[in-house]
Amino acid sequence: MIRPHGSKELMPKIVNTEAEKDALLESAKAMKKMVVNSAAAANLVMLGAGYFTPLDGFMGKKEVISVANDMQLNSGLFWPTPVVNLTNKDLDFKDGEEIALVDPNVEGDQIIAIQKVDKIEKLTSDEIDNIVEKVYGTKDKSHPGVKTFYDQGDTLISGNVSVLNFSYFEKDFGETFRTAMQIRSSIESKGWENVVAFQTRNPMHRAHEELCRMAGERVNADGILIHMLLGKLKPGDIPADVRDSAIRTMIEHYFPKDYVMITGYGFDMLYAGPREALLHAVFRQNCGCSYLIVGRDHAGVGDFYGAFDAQDIFDSLPEGALLIKIFKADHTAYSKKLNKVVMMRDVDDHSKEDFVILSGTKVREMLSKGESLPKEFARPEVAEVLMKHYMKE
Repeated sequence: MIRPHGSKELMPKIVNTEAEKDALLESAKAMKKMVVNSAAAANLVMLGAGYFTPLDGFMGKKEVISVANDMQLNSGLFWPTPVVNLTNKDLDFKDGEEIALVDPNVEGDQIIAIQKVDKIEKLTSDEIDNIVEKVYGTKDKSHPGVKTFYDQGDTLISGNVSVLNFSYFEKDFGETFRTAMQIRSSIESKGWENVVAFQTRNPMHRAHEELCRMAGERVNADGILIHMLLGKLKPGDIPADVRDSAIRTMIEHYFPKDYVMITGYGFDMLYAGPREALLHAVFRQNCGCSYLIVGRDHAGVGDFYGAFDAQDIFDSLPEGALLIKIFKADHTAYSKKLNKVVMMRDVDDHSKEDFVILSGTKVREMLSKGESLPKEFARPEVAEVLMKHYMKE
Protein backbone atom coordinates (compact mmCIF):
# COMPACT_ATOMS: atom_id res chain seq x y z
CA MET A 1 0.00 0.00 0.00
CA ILE A 2 1.09 3.59 -0.63
CA ARG A 3 3.10 5.08 2.27
CA PRO A 4 1.66 7.88 4.41
CA HIS A 5 2.86 11.40 3.68
CA GLY A 6 6.37 12.03 5.02
CA SER A 7 6.33 8.96 7.25
CA LYS A 8 6.64 5.18 7.18
CA GLU A 9 3.46 4.85 9.22
CA LEU A 10 0.51 6.98 10.33
CA MET A 11 1.09 9.29 13.28
CA PRO A 12 -2.35 9.84 14.85
CA LYS A 13 -2.46 12.20 17.82
CA ILE A 14 -5.43 10.47 19.47
CA VAL A 15 -4.78 9.15 22.98
CA ASN A 16 -4.85 5.37 22.62
CA THR A 17 -5.92 3.98 25.99
CA GLU A 18 -8.77 4.82 28.33
CA ALA A 19 -6.32 4.86 31.24
CA GLU A 20 -4.16 7.50 29.55
CA LYS A 21 -7.23 9.49 28.58
CA ASP A 22 -8.61 9.39 32.15
CA ALA A 23 -5.24 10.50 33.51
CA LEU A 24 -5.12 13.45 31.12
CA LEU A 25 -8.70 14.47 31.95
CA GLU A 26 -7.84 14.34 35.66
CA SER A 27 -4.76 16.52 35.04
CA ALA A 28 -6.89 18.90 32.94
CA LYS A 29 -8.91 19.85 36.03
CA ALA A 30 -5.95 21.95 37.18
CA MET A 31 -5.15 23.36 33.72
CA LYS A 32 -6.21 26.64 32.18
CA LYS A 33 -8.90 26.14 29.59
CA MET A 34 -9.48 27.64 26.19
CA VAL A 35 -12.57 27.26 24.01
CA VAL A 36 -11.16 26.84 20.49
CA ASN A 37 -12.98 27.91 17.34
CA SER A 38 -14.64 25.34 15.05
CA ALA A 39 -11.77 25.42 12.54
CA ALA A 40 -9.22 24.55 15.25
CA ALA A 41 -11.50 21.81 16.60
CA ALA A 42 -11.70 20.34 13.09
CA ASN A 43 -7.91 20.46 12.83
CA LEU A 44 -7.72 18.53 16.11
CA VAL A 45 -10.05 15.84 14.77
CA MET A 46 -7.88 15.49 11.65
CA LEU A 47 -4.70 15.38 13.76
CA GLY A 48 -6.23 12.80 16.07
CA ALA A 49 -7.50 10.65 13.22
CA GLY A 50 -4.12 10.42 11.45
CA TYR A 51 -5.23 12.39 8.40
CA PHE A 52 -2.65 15.11 9.05
CA THR A 53 0.33 12.76 9.40
CA PRO A 54 3.14 13.67 10.04
CA LEU A 55 2.09 16.82 11.94
CA ASP A 56 2.41 16.83 15.74
CA GLY A 57 0.09 19.71 16.43
CA PHE A 58 -0.55 23.37 15.65
CA MET A 59 1.96 25.34 13.58
CA GLY A 60 3.92 28.35 14.79
CA LYS A 61 4.32 31.65 12.97
CA LYS A 62 7.46 30.78 10.99
CA GLU A 63 5.91 27.51 9.78
CA VAL A 64 2.55 29.08 8.91
CA ILE A 65 4.27 31.71 6.77
CA SER A 66 6.47 29.05 5.14
CA VAL A 67 3.42 26.91 4.34
CA ALA A 68 1.55 29.92 2.95
CA ASN A 69 4.44 31.17 0.81
CA ASP A 70 6.26 27.98 -0.20
CA MET A 71 4.01 25.06 0.82
CA GLN A 72 6.77 23.71 3.05
CA LEU A 73 6.99 22.77 6.72
CA ASN A 74 10.06 23.83 8.72
CA SER A 75 11.49 20.39 7.90
CA GLY A 76 11.19 21.10 4.16
CA LEU A 77 8.37 18.57 3.72
CA PHE A 78 5.53 19.57 1.40
CA TRP A 79 2.37 20.85 3.13
CA PRO A 80 -0.28 23.03 1.42
CA THR A 81 -2.37 24.79 4.10
CA PRO A 82 -1.80 26.17 7.61
CA VAL A 83 -2.98 24.03 10.55
CA VAL A 84 -3.51 26.56 13.31
CA ASN A 85 -5.03 27.38 16.64
CA LEU A 86 -5.87 31.08 16.26
CA THR A 87 -7.76 33.24 18.72
CA ASN A 88 -8.85 36.83 19.19
CA LYS A 89 -8.86 36.52 23.00
CA ASP A 90 -6.27 37.86 25.46
CA LEU A 91 -4.34 34.91 26.87
CA ASP A 92 -2.39 34.37 30.08
CA PHE A 93 -0.72 31.12 29.03
CA LYS A 94 3.03 30.66 29.28
CA ASP A 95 5.40 28.92 26.88
CA GLY A 96 5.72 25.27 27.94
CA GLU A 97 2.40 25.25 29.82
CA GLU A 98 -0.18 22.54 29.18
CA ILE A 99 -3.69 23.81 28.47
CA ALA A 100 -7.05 22.07 28.01
CA LEU A 101 -8.79 22.84 24.72
CA VAL A 102 -12.59 22.91 24.91
CA ASP A 103 -14.76 21.85 21.96
CA PRO A 104 -17.07 24.66 20.73
CA ASN A 105 -19.34 22.21 18.91
CA VAL A 106 -20.30 19.94 21.84
CA GLU A 107 -22.40 20.96 24.84
CA GLY A 108 -21.03 20.63 28.34
CA ASP A 109 -17.52 22.10 27.95
CA GLN A 110 -16.10 18.84 26.59
CA ILE A 111 -12.30 18.85 26.44
CA ILE A 112 -11.21 17.75 22.98
CA ALA A 113 -7.42 17.90 23.48
CA ILE A 114 -4.50 18.88 25.67
CA GLN A 115 -1.99 21.23 24.05
CA LYS A 116 1.54 21.88 25.25
CA VAL A 117 2.07 25.52 24.38
CA ASP A 118 5.25 26.04 22.40
CA LYS A 119 4.81 29.72 21.63
CA ILE A 120 2.16 32.41 21.63
CA GLU A 121 2.77 34.76 18.72
CA LYS A 122 0.94 37.68 17.17
CA LEU A 123 0.39 37.89 13.44
CA THR A 124 0.39 41.40 11.98
CA SER A 125 -2.46 42.43 9.71
CA ASP A 126 -0.02 42.36 6.78
CA GLU A 127 1.03 38.81 7.67
CA ILE A 128 -2.58 37.68 7.90
CA ASP A 129 -3.36 39.34 4.56
CA ASN A 130 -0.41 37.54 2.97
CA ILE A 131 -1.40 34.16 4.41
CA VAL A 132 -4.99 34.58 3.24
CA GLU A 133 -3.95 35.78 -0.23
CA LYS A 134 -1.54 32.86 -0.73
CA VAL A 135 -3.83 30.13 0.61
CA TYR A 136 -7.17 31.32 -0.76
CA GLY A 137 -5.99 33.34 -3.76
CA THR A 138 -8.10 36.30 -2.59
CA LYS A 139 -8.68 38.57 0.43
CA ASP A 140 -12.35 39.07 -0.47
CA LYS A 141 -14.40 38.44 2.68
CA SER A 142 -17.38 37.33 0.61
CA HIS A 143 -15.35 34.13 0.17
CA PRO A 144 -16.54 31.94 3.10
CA GLY A 145 -13.10 30.47 3.82
CA VAL A 146 -11.45 33.90 3.81
CA LYS A 147 -14.06 35.31 6.18
CA THR A 148 -13.61 32.34 8.54
CA PHE A 149 -9.83 32.80 8.63
CA TYR A 150 -10.01 36.54 9.29
CA ASP A 151 -12.63 36.01 12.01
CA GLN A 152 -10.39 33.62 13.98
CA GLY A 153 -8.11 36.36 15.27
CA ASP A 154 -4.42 37.27 15.19
CA THR A 155 -2.96 35.31 18.11
CA LEU A 156 -1.30 32.03 17.17
CA ILE A 157 -0.86 29.27 19.76
CA SER A 158 1.56 26.62 18.52
CA GLY A 159 2.48 23.30 20.08
CA ASN A 160 1.98 19.55 20.16
CA VAL A 161 -1.42 18.11 21.02
CA SER A 162 -2.88 14.99 22.59
CA VAL A 163 -6.39 14.50 21.19
CA LEU A 164 -8.96 12.95 23.53
CA ASN A 165 -11.95 12.42 21.22
CA PHE A 166 -13.32 13.06 17.75
CA SER A 167 -15.80 15.78 18.76
CA TYR A 168 -19.39 15.05 17.64
CA PHE A 169 -18.46 13.03 14.57
CA GLU A 170 -18.42 9.52 16.05
CA LYS A 171 -21.75 10.07 17.84
CA ASP A 172 -23.59 11.81 15.00
CA PHE A 173 -22.09 9.83 12.10
CA GLY A 174 -21.24 6.47 13.66
CA GLU A 175 -21.81 4.54 10.44
CA THR A 176 -19.77 6.92 8.32
CA PHE A 177 -17.01 8.69 10.27
CA ARG A 178 -13.72 6.82 9.92
CA THR A 179 -10.15 7.62 10.90
CA ALA A 180 -7.30 7.28 8.41
CA MET A 181 -6.19 4.24 10.44
CA GLN A 182 -9.58 2.56 10.04
CA ILE A 183 -9.67 3.26 6.29
CA ARG A 184 -6.14 1.89 5.80
CA SER A 185 -7.09 -1.19 7.79
CA SER A 186 -10.26 -1.75 5.72
CA ILE A 187 -8.36 -1.36 2.45
CA GLU A 188 -5.75 -3.85 3.66
CA SER A 189 -8.37 -6.37 4.83
CA LYS A 190 -10.06 -6.22 1.41
CA GLY A 191 -6.75 -6.88 -0.32
CA TRP A 192 -7.09 -3.69 -2.36
CA GLU A 193 -3.86 -2.19 -3.66
CA ASN A 194 -5.10 0.44 -6.11
CA VAL A 195 -7.84 2.65 -4.66
CA VAL A 196 -9.43 5.78 -6.13
CA ALA A 197 -10.74 8.42 -3.69
CA PHE A 198 -13.71 10.67 -4.46
CA GLN A 199 -14.11 13.81 -2.34
CA THR A 200 -17.60 15.20 -1.86
CA ARG A 201 -19.43 17.80 0.19
CA ASN A 202 -22.63 17.31 -1.85
CA PRO A 203 -25.02 14.47 -2.64
CA MET A 204 -23.90 12.50 -5.69
CA HIS A 205 -25.89 12.91 -8.89
CA ARG A 206 -25.54 10.68 -11.94
CA ALA A 207 -22.55 12.67 -13.22
CA HIS A 208 -20.64 12.02 -9.97
CA GLU A 209 -21.63 8.37 -10.01
CA GLU A 210 -20.37 7.90 -13.55
CA LEU A 211 -17.19 9.86 -12.83
CA CYS A 212 -16.30 7.40 -10.07
CA ARG A 213 -17.05 4.52 -12.39
CA MET A 214 -14.95 6.01 -15.22
CA ALA A 215 -12.00 6.74 -12.94
CA GLY A 216 -12.10 3.26 -11.44
CA GLU A 217 -12.12 1.64 -14.88
CA ARG A 218 -9.41 3.85 -16.39
CA VAL A 219 -6.88 3.29 -13.60
CA ASN A 220 -7.94 -0.34 -13.08
CA ALA A 221 -8.85 0.29 -9.44
CA ASP A 222 -9.62 -2.47 -6.97
CA GLY A 223 -12.17 -0.20 -5.30
CA ILE A 224 -13.50 3.31 -4.77
CA LEU A 225 -13.35 5.33 -1.54
CA ILE A 226 -16.28 7.74 -1.31
CA HIS A 227 -15.00 10.15 1.33
CA MET A 228 -17.48 12.82 2.38
CA LEU A 229 -16.89 15.90 4.47
CA LEU A 230 -18.97 15.81 7.67
CA GLY A 231 -18.04 19.18 9.20
CA LYS A 232 -19.17 22.78 8.85
CA LEU A 233 -20.28 24.04 5.44
CA LYS A 234 -21.51 27.36 4.14
CA PRO A 235 -25.21 28.28 4.49
CA GLY A 236 -27.39 26.58 1.88
CA ASP A 237 -25.25 23.44 1.52
CA ILE A 238 -27.08 20.18 2.14
CA PRO A 239 -26.63 18.84 5.71
CA ALA A 240 -24.24 15.90 6.17
CA ASP A 241 -26.89 13.42 7.34
CA VAL A 242 -29.03 14.00 4.21
CA ARG A 243 -25.98 13.79 1.96
CA ASP A 244 -24.91 10.58 3.68
CA SER A 245 -28.32 8.99 3.15
CA ALA A 246 -28.44 10.04 -0.52
CA ILE A 247 -24.96 8.64 -1.24
CA ARG A 248 -25.68 5.34 0.51
CA THR A 249 -28.90 4.98 -1.50
CA MET A 250 -27.02 5.51 -4.77
CA ILE A 251 -24.22 3.06 -3.93
CA GLU A 252 -26.68 0.41 -2.80
CA HIS A 253 -28.66 0.52 -6.04
CA TYR A 254 -26.06 1.27 -8.71
CA PHE A 255 -22.63 -0.09 -7.80
CA PRO A 256 -21.35 -3.67 -7.51
CA LYS A 257 -21.29 -5.06 -3.97
CA ASP A 258 -17.96 -4.59 -2.14
CA TYR A 259 -16.56 -2.20 -4.74
CA VAL A 260 -17.23 1.06 -2.86
CA MET A 261 -16.33 2.11 0.70
CA ILE A 262 -18.57 4.88 2.05
CA THR A 263 -16.74 6.94 4.67
CA GLY A 264 -16.59 10.44 6.07
CA TYR A 265 -14.11 12.70 7.83
CA GLY A 266 -14.51 15.42 10.44
CA PHE A 267 -13.30 18.67 8.95
CA ASP A 268 -14.74 22.09 8.17
CA MET A 269 -14.67 23.01 4.49
CA LEU A 270 -12.07 25.66 3.60
CA TYR A 271 -13.34 26.37 0.06
CA ALA A 272 -9.69 27.04 -0.78
CA GLY A 273 -9.82 25.61 -4.31
CA PRO A 274 -6.34 24.56 -5.52
CA ARG A 275 -4.70 24.60 -2.08
CA GLU A 276 -7.52 22.54 -0.59
CA ALA A 277 -7.26 20.05 -3.47
CA LEU A 278 -3.62 19.53 -2.46
CA LEU A 279 -4.67 19.02 1.16
CA HIS A 280 -7.28 16.51 0.00
CA ALA A 281 -4.52 14.62 -1.79
CA VAL A 282 -2.31 14.59 1.32
CA PHE A 283 -4.89 13.03 3.58
CA ARG A 284 -6.14 10.58 0.92
CA GLN A 285 -2.55 9.39 0.59
CA ASN A 286 -2.59 8.96 4.37
CA CYS A 287 -5.76 6.88 3.96
CA GLY A 288 -3.93 4.53 1.59
CA CYS A 289 -5.41 5.71 -1.72
CA SER A 290 -3.36 5.67 -4.93
CA TYR A 291 -5.50 8.21 -6.80
CA LEU A 292 -7.69 11.21 -5.99
CA ILE A 293 -10.31 12.37 -8.49
CA VAL A 294 -9.86 16.12 -9.00
CA GLY A 295 -12.71 17.55 -11.00
CA ARG A 296 -13.76 20.88 -12.36
CA ASP A 297 -13.46 23.67 -9.72
CA HIS A 298 -12.51 21.15 -7.04
CA ALA A 299 -13.10 22.59 -3.54
CA GLY A 300 -13.98 25.95 -5.06
CA VAL A 301 -16.73 28.41 -4.34
CA GLY A 302 -18.42 31.04 -6.49
CA ASP A 303 -16.18 32.35 -9.28
CA PHE A 304 -12.99 32.63 -7.22
CA TYR A 305 -11.06 29.95 -9.12
CA GLY A 306 -10.62 28.87 -12.71
CA ALA A 307 -12.27 25.62 -13.75
CA PHE A 308 -9.02 23.63 -13.77
CA ASP A 309 -6.82 25.59 -11.32
CA ALA A 310 -7.10 22.75 -8.81
CA GLN A 311 -5.68 20.31 -11.38
CA ASP A 312 -2.98 22.64 -12.70
CA ILE A 313 -1.49 23.24 -9.26
CA PHE A 314 -0.45 19.58 -9.06
CA ASP A 315 1.64 20.04 -12.22
CA SER A 316 3.67 22.75 -10.47
CA LEU A 317 4.73 20.57 -7.51
CA PRO A 318 8.35 19.45 -7.21
CA GLU A 319 8.90 15.79 -8.00
CA GLY A 320 8.18 13.54 -5.04
CA ALA A 321 6.14 16.11 -3.11
CA LEU A 322 3.26 13.61 -3.08
CA LEU A 323 3.12 9.89 -3.83
CA ILE A 324 -0.61 9.88 -4.62
CA LYS A 325 -1.61 10.60 -8.23
CA ILE A 326 -4.62 12.52 -9.41
CA PHE A 327 -7.25 11.54 -11.91
CA LYS A 328 -8.03 14.73 -13.82
CA ALA A 329 -11.73 14.94 -14.58
CA ASP A 330 -13.70 17.34 -16.72
CA HIS A 331 -17.31 18.30 -16.08
CA THR A 332 -19.52 15.25 -16.53
CA ALA A 333 -23.12 15.38 -17.71
CA TYR A 334 -25.76 13.28 -19.44
CA SER A 335 -25.53 13.41 -23.23
CA LYS A 336 -28.89 13.46 -25.01
CA LYS A 337 -27.10 12.41 -28.21
CA LEU A 338 -25.42 9.34 -26.71
CA ASN A 339 -27.98 8.55 -23.98
CA LYS A 340 -25.31 8.23 -21.30
CA VAL A 341 -23.16 10.30 -18.94
CA VAL A 342 -19.94 11.51 -20.55
CA MET A 343 -17.02 13.77 -19.77
CA MET A 344 -17.56 16.93 -21.78
CA ARG A 345 -13.99 16.99 -23.09
CA ASP A 346 -14.52 13.56 -24.66
CA VAL A 347 -17.36 14.71 -26.95
CA ASP A 348 -16.22 17.71 -28.99
CA ASP A 349 -19.16 17.39 -31.38
CA HIS A 350 -21.61 18.38 -28.61
CA SER A 351 -23.04 21.81 -27.87
CA LYS A 352 -24.34 22.93 -24.47
CA GLU A 353 -27.88 22.05 -25.52
CA ASP A 354 -26.86 18.41 -26.01
CA PHE A 355 -26.33 17.96 -22.24
CA VAL A 356 -28.75 17.73 -19.32
CA ILE A 357 -27.38 20.36 -16.93
CA LEU A 358 -29.21 21.83 -13.96
CA SER A 359 -27.92 24.58 -11.68
CA GLY A 360 -27.92 24.01 -7.94
CA THR A 361 -30.54 26.75 -7.62
CA LYS A 362 -32.82 25.02 -10.13
CA VAL A 363 -32.39 21.66 -8.40
CA ARG A 364 -33.31 23.16 -5.00
CA GLU A 365 -36.29 24.96 -6.52
CA MET A 366 -37.66 21.78 -8.13
CA LEU A 367 -37.16 19.65 -5.01
CA SER A 368 -38.75 22.29 -2.77
CA LYS A 369 -41.84 22.18 -4.98
CA GLY A 370 -41.94 18.38 -4.89
CA GLU A 371 -41.04 18.15 -8.59
CA SER A 372 -39.09 15.10 -9.77
CA LEU A 373 -35.60 15.68 -11.11
CA PRO A 374 -34.89 14.41 -14.63
CA LYS A 375 -33.77 10.75 -14.48
CA GLU A 376 -30.81 11.76 -16.67
CA PHE A 377 -29.63 14.09 -13.88
CA ALA A 378 -30.38 12.17 -10.68
CA ARG A 379 -31.30 8.61 -9.83
CA PRO A 380 -34.96 8.53 -8.70
CA GLU A 381 -34.08 6.88 -5.38
CA VAL A 382 -31.56 9.64 -4.65
CA ALA A 383 -33.94 12.40 -5.75
CA GLU A 384 -36.54 11.04 -3.32
CA VAL A 385 -34.14 11.33 -0.36
CA LEU A 386 -33.35 14.93 -1.31
CA MET A 387 -36.98 15.84 -1.94
CA LYS A 388 -37.95 14.72 1.56
CA HIS A 389 -35.30 17.07 2.97
CA TYR A 390 -36.37 20.09 0.91
CA MET A 391 -40.09 19.51 1.46
CA LYS A 392 -39.48 19.68 5.24
CA GLU A 393 -37.69 23.04 5.04
